[in-house]
Amino acid sequence: MAEYVVEFGKDGRPVQPDGRLDAPAYHRNHQAIRLVLQRFLAGKSGDVVEAGSGTGQHVIDFARHMPEITWWPSDLNEQHLQSIAAWRAHAGLENVRPPLRIDLADSTWCPQMHEGGAPTKLLAMFCANVIHIAPWRVAEGLFAGAGRYLQQDGRLFLYGPFKRGGKHTAVSNEVFDASLRERNGEWGVRDIEALEKLAARAGLALIDITDMPANNLTLVFERSRAA
Repeated sequence: MAEYVVEFGKDGRPVQPDGRLDAPAYHRNHQAIRLVLQRFLAGKSGDVVEAGSGTGQHVIDFARHMPEITWWPSDLNEQHLQSIAAWRAHAGLENVRPPLRIDLADSTWCPQMHEGGAPTKLLAMFCANVIHIAPWRVAEGLFAGAGRYLQQDGRLFLYGPFKRGGKHTAVSNEVFDASLRERNGEWGVRDIEALEKLAARAGLALIDITDMPANNLTLVFERSRAA
C-alpha cells in the first residue's frame, strides 16, 4: 500500500541532533529503486539531479553504489534541506553535492540551478513520491525542466503510485488517491497517459515501466536526440 503523506520531521519519528531525518519508506524501497537506476546508469558518468529528495537518504544510497556519478539532491522544504545536508556530512561522500533549493512549480528552474552551481546538461533526473502530493503544475514543471536540462538520451526516473488507462492498479492505491484528494483537491495519483503527454511536449518519451514493491511503479522517460 502506498505511504500516506507526512512532512518528514513532523511524523513523530525522532530527529537526530545533527538534523538527519529518517523515512520509513526508504528502508523498504531504496534497494528496488536503486536496481532500476543501475540498470540504466551502469558504466555511465555525469550529473544527476534528484528532485524532491525529502530526507536525503536515497541520494546517499545511490551515490554510495554509483560513485562514478555526481549526485545533486534538492528540495523546497527547509527542514528537508537541513536533513539532506546532514546526511551528506554524515556519509562523507565526495560525489554528493550540497542540496539545491528547487521549486518544481517554476518550470525554468534557472535561478535555483545556477545559484547552486549545478550543471545544465544532466545525465539523468530522479523524482520519487512527489507529483501525487503536489499540484499538477509541479508535474508540468518537472517535465519542462527535464526537457530543458537533460542531455541527449538523458533519462527521467519517476517513482510512485500511478494510474494506467485512467484506472488504479490496486485497491490500496484507489484508497490512497481518495485520501489525497480529500486532503487537497489539487493532489492525487497521476495517470501515466497524462504524464506521457507532458513528456511529449518536453521532447521525452516513456521507454520503460517497472513494477515496484507496494503497488508502485518506476517510469523511465528518455530525452530524444531530436529534442
